[in-house]
Amino acid sequence: MPIVVVATMKAKPESVDTVRNACTQAIEAVHDEPGCQLYSLHESDGTFVFVEQWADADALQAHSAAPAVATLFGTVGDHLDGAPDIKVLQPVVAGDPAKGQLRA
Repeated sequence: MPIVVVATMKAKPESVDTVRNACTQAIEAVHDEPGCQLYSLHESDGTFVFVEQWADADALQAHSAAPAVATLFGTVGDHLDGAPDIKVLQPVVAGDPAKGQLRA
């Protein structure tokens, strides 16, 4: 069963561009990781949100140890206003199944 992750990072006001650049640089490498079904970046007022979907727990575990993630967090660490908030989610499907969950 696919695993959905929502990872949120708040940049310090003076570091928004640095965090954005680091996030966008990670995306291409992460898209090439086995089991990556969705890795999408969104931004609002200096808050960056990754919406992710992984094929399974093994793919997510491999992603967590991948070089792109280490580089990303190594680059943004001092530029964040607090720790990243990473949530691993389980779907609660309601209504139309085609619209009520992410799909691979």
